[in-house]
Amino acid sequence: MSIEALNKRVKTDLSYLAFGREGWVHPSRHSEGHVYDVVIVGGGQSGLGIAFGLLRERISNILIIDENKEGYEGPWVTYARMMTLRTPKHLTSIDLGVPSLTFRSWWEAQFGPEGWEAVNKIPRSDWMNYLRWYRKVLQLPVINEVKLKLIEPMEEGIHRIHIEGAGAPSSAMLARKVILATGIQGGGEWHVPPMISEKLPPNLYAHTSQIIDFNALKGKKVAVLGGGASAFDNANFALTEGVAEAHIFVRRKEMPRINPIRQMEGSGIIERFHALSDEQKYAVMAHFFKHNQPPTNDTFQRAASWPGFHLHLESPWLEVESKENKALVTTPHGTFSFDYLIISTGLVTDPALRPELKLVENGIARWSDYYKAPAERANPLIDAHPYLSPGFAFTGRDEEAQKKLHGLFVFNYAALISCGISASALSGMKYGIPKIISAVADQLFLDDQDTILKRFFAYDEVEFTGEWTGKTVLEA
Repeated sequence: MSIEALNKRVKTDLSYLAFGREGWVHPSRHSEGHVYDVVIVGGGQSGLGIAFGLLRERISNILIIDENKEGYEGPWVTYARMMTLRTPKHLTSIDLGVPSLTFRSWWEAQFGPEGWEAVNKIPRSDWMNYLRWYRKVLQLPVINEVKLKLIEPMEEGIHRIHIEGAGAPSSAMLARKVILATGIQGGGEWHVPPMISEKLPPNLYAHTSQIIDFNALKGKKVAVLGGGASAFDNANFALTEGVAEAHIFVRRKEMPRINPIRQMEGSGIIERFHALSDEQKYAVMAHFFKHNQPPTNDTFQRAASWPGFHLHLESPWLEVESKENKALVTTPHGTFSFDYLIISTGLVTDPALRPELKLVENGIARWSDYYKAPAERANPLIDAHPYLSPGFAFTGRDEEAQKKLHGLFVFNYAALISCGISASALSGMKYGIPKIISAVADQLFLDDQDTILKRFFAYDEVEFTGEWTGKTVLEA
């Protein structure tokens, strides 16, 4: 099979599902111009999958905006530096149950079934190429180089979305529903400890989420703070790009070895997480946070095989300072000098950190508003997460706040505590996307229920036109 043949198969499969039928949502009108039923912020895998799901539900007045150039949405060809995805290759996601839309179908169309059997894990760059194909074959409505600046709630259940960028058709657009499919960092911000950000000039360090000029680091000595998967991805990548030495510093006595996601994938926790009580959800995620995702075995072996690789266990950074254009790092085992630091300390989630939410964040309910964990389990990082509905909608701290938040949905890392990893890991998307689609469709329906029901009760189109003649016809 070729890609051209697969494209035809996708169209055939979708035609069997009656994809593309006329929509049912009552159109909204506003003096400022067109009102989208749904605007999805983020054109990566989540945004694309959600758009396809909405179209399947016959909600077609939608738009995706993404701040990046076309083909560079998400992390895969920007700051992600792993060689392969960490997710097992057999797990499906944004295909939403359509076999011809799976990564496997796309791969086999090029390399055949034998090629698929030879794959251990999905190469990162090939995953991005798959997403590009997915967007194209489904003809999804995406506008690139459009950055969301601010969400402004208006009357009548409409939000004014302030935007900017080379691709922005105007300074604002209107939408009834806004879905923030903005990735890992979309619920807060990447975290760099103050002991680094307040002590070092920007030319001596970068977070793993940033673009790093590895060409300028050839032959240099680099330190990586953190012992999780991303730290090893960056160390291996740096060594591949010609860095002379890459030192990973881990505060723990030994490397993390357990990846809770692997257990969750087969236990029902991902797909049924919403059925747990708040106490159980908190306990599950508090346990999840204790286990920093370890590197894959192949990534660890690749990194460790380099002569310039060094691993420092039980080595928290006690002090960092700049001296003669070097970064000096002090640990319990001494002080080390480096040309550059790569910070792999994850992120902090809190709606207050998101500039686009500044008009509504004070009214967004947090987990601390709903549940007080026992002292031995309490975690302020968890408490700061927004408390979402099972359908990924923001909830308000009071009735007035709820009214402003009506129509705002979150499908990024901020949903982790309320909805599990269904919006923050590829493993959960096949379960999370249908839930948010159903919630958005339900809300649109209920918003329009007066009009819909009025039309239903007034419906009088004659369907049956048969006439009774009074004669009985007997069959032989």
